[in-house]
Amino acid sequence: MTNPSIENAPVQTSNPADMTTDPVQAWLDRFERQLHSDDLRQALSLFAPDAFWRDLLAMSWNIVTQEGAAAIHHLLAATARRTRLEGLRVRGRAQVGRDGVVQAWFDFRTAVGEGVGHVRLRDGRCWTLFTSLRSLQGHEEPAGLRREAGTLHQVQRGREHWIDQRDARRSSWGQSAQPDVLIVGGGQGGLALAARLKRLGVSALVVDRHARPGDAWRLRYRSLCLHDPVWYDHLPYLPFPDHWPIYTPKDRMADWLEAYCSVMDLDFWGSSPCRRAQWDPQAHLWRVEIEREGQSVMLQPKHLVLATGMSGFPNRPSYPGQQDFRGVQHHSSEHPGGQAWAGRRCIVVGSNNSAHDIAADLWEHGAQVTLLQRSPTLVVRSQTLARYRKPLYSEEALAAGVDTELADLTVASMPARLAPAGQIAQMNEIRRDDATFYERLEAAGFALTFGEDGSGLSAMYARRGSGYYIDVGASDLVAQGLIGLRSGANIQRVLPEGLELVSGEVLPADLIVWATGYGSMTEWAAHLICAEVAQRVGPCWGLGSGTSRDPGPWEGELRNMWKPVRQPGLWFHGGNLAQSRHYSLTLALQLKARLVGIPTPVYGRMSGD
Repeated sequence: MTNPSIENAPVQTSNPADMTTDPVQAWLDRFERQLHSDDLRQALSLFAPDAFWRDLLAMSWNIVTQEGAAAIHHLLAATARRTRLEGLRVRGRAQVGRDGVVQAWFDFRTAVGEGVGHVRLRDGRCWTLFTSLRSLQGHEEPAGLRREAGTLHQVQRGREHWIDQRDARRSSWGQSAQPDVLIVGGGQGGLALAARLKRLGVSALVVDRHARPGDAWRLRYRSLCLHDPVWYDHLPYLPFPDHWPIYTPKDRMADWLEAYCSVMDLDFWGSSPCRRAQWDPQAHLWRVEIEREGQSVMLQPKHLVLATGMSGFPNRPSYPGQQDFRGVQHHSSEHPGGQAWAGRRCIVVGSNNSAHDIAADLWEHGAQVTLLQRSPTLVVRSQTLARYRKPLYSEEALAAGVDTELADLTVASMPARLAPAGQIAQMNEIRRDDATFYERLEAAGFALTFGEDGSGLSAMYARRGSGYYIDVGASDLVAQGLIGLRSGANIQRVLPEGLELVSGEVLPADLIVWATGYGSMTEWAAHLICAEVAQRVGPCWGLGSGTSRDPGPWEGELRNMWKPVRQPGLWFHGGNLAQSRHYSLTLALQLKARLVGIPTPVYGRMSGD
């Protein structure tokens, strides 16, 4: 997901610091004074009528964006007195953007913790405000001067060493002890959250149907590689080493996740699928059945996190005659690679990331490949995407002082309502830069889209999580005709020898790969808990933009992700590596606060209300 605000990235002015920073600090001082007054209308006067305030937990114990003065007043009236926002101090220097907007980072405190904020001032009034709780008072992570000793430097008979304590802890789950948090899904999302919880002193157990951490990557087709660059993909606490390749091969990613699980001392049960979960409203805990080593183990966590990922529940199409196909057919998630298909006829149904990757993999192994494109696809070259991400995720960004945390916070500081304006401008530049690339694709018959409003990849990802391909080479094969293409083609039926299209054309095939995407994470809630809970929670992902596959009403935040939902003790965690890294802290703080008894009055509606 690209940065929504690159077009308005700040530029350092040559003015002395006090000409830009002092007015921002003065605004923060006035805002703090007026927050503690009885008349919040004075605080509201510091905001433009069309201002935005995005809050991650600090005020709301929720993830919310307030749009406009009335909504901001409502937030203040409901939360200001109990939050006690104070100590607002500019961090570093304020900067002036190309549009004249002054912006700065600041630190703050609340009644329960500390946080980081960002403000954009337009003509002296706040245009956008961002506040993010980053730690809980009295429950800070044991880092730096707070790190634990690790051993006791004295001789004592019968004492337990670290390895004894670890083994005893891991063998106790489901027997003499219960984890506070059960995380279903051991990919990057589940492991990132487990690491955050570990640092906060929360007992958490990760369960996964695969045997080893990283198997969700390890067991995919051999050519799979991350499409996002390394600077975008770090895990919490342990960044990739500085020699790591820009684009990580899937087996290296799998090995890194396994090593991460070990180094971070995470509790992981492999080959342990979750079979069912039921909420006990009297005991305020879950009863979760796990299949482990052929036995049923009942766990009773207080919180259940579904970290099954956006690519967790395959969409398997059903067509007449499918059972009669004489060749091999499988979903893209089950595709092992193209080694066995040299000289064979292969059809890949779909045209997003997996479809292109698999088609290219089959072609590399000598197969005759046809891509069946059912609807227009957004395509962006990986090199182009990396170039536009440079202000935030690159060696150049690091040299300029923009580390991973600051980059993540910068992306988070932009309200979703404002993002498309910059995204449209960026996409228009990309279309100009790569005009020849797009012309060649269209000449081959490939149906392109750049989003319903032309806002490109970031918006499409947030709205629907699908519909795009980050090109790492397959587009050139399509443009040259080396990968066959049927665009806008709908399937009538599956024949024993291949596919019959609605047009009457028959495509012979020895292999059909259904690269037809994945369902919502809510489907996992229906599968593991019940349909009633899934329906009450509603869909995960999407902003409510009213565009294709993202029906309204507008919510301005990703539905049901990393925040309270309409089911006690249930949470959803997912997204790409950057989102898993950033929002794992947001989710971990909510869980820690509830477990230690910190009041967490949730402001704002839940998705679907």
